[in-house]
Amino acid sequence: MEETAHILVIDDDTRLRDLLQRFLSEEGFRVTSAADTAEARRKVAAFQFDLLIVDVMMPDENGLEFTQSIRKTDRIPILMLTAMGETEARIQGLEAGADDYLAKPFEPRELVLRIQSILRRAPEPQTAAPMMVALGGLVFDMGRQTLLEDDAPIRLTTTEAQLLTALAREPGRVMSRDELASLCEISGADRTIDVQVTRLRRKIEPDPKTPRYLQTVRGRGYVLRPD
Repeated sequence: MEETAHILVIDDDTRLRDLLQRFLSEEGFRVTSAADTAEARRKVAAFQFDLLIVDVMMPDENGLEFTQSIRKTDRIPILMLTAMGETEARIQGLEAGADDYLAKPFEPRELVLRIQSILRRAPEPQTAAPMMVALGGLVFDMGRQTLLEDDAPIRLTTTEAQLLTALAREPGRVMSRDELASLCEISGADRTIDVQVTRLRRKIEPDPKTPRYLQTVRGRGYVLRPD
């Protein structure tokens, strides 16, 4: 793929999740993570991913059940990770709808090669229409998470892009700080969200001190009101 692939890592093991996020980011991928399938569903609904890496052994709903559920509505590529390397376990993963299967422990380089192979085989995503949001002289592409001014890109950090995407998917709806923090993997709750909003306003608002598009709703959170 010519553009940077966006990967969602779903694993309840914090250490492995963080290692995968750091390693895959260093390999040039955009990476988001989720600690369980409930969090993963929120992020799949909010953002466009090119591939999911799903651990099989998770509390509540396991990776096989999650994959079967996703496959009812979505053909997004899925790579399964598990500590179980037996043939039957691999078959179950593929039967659930996974595109590939990698047993732990694994070589990081093999993971990258398998990801690249899956992405090469994946069909181009079909979208009914481009997901564009107009903000004055700026245009935000939600699918690619890019902000343009006269076709020239304005650099957004990963967190800024995720924050703007979450708000842009539901324009006019007030989103609480907790909801935005969960979708964008922001820790530190209210204060950290406020800081990210302030930074984003500097890039999208004609006058950040009197925001026209990204507005504060006192006591409730934030809302995006595009043109």
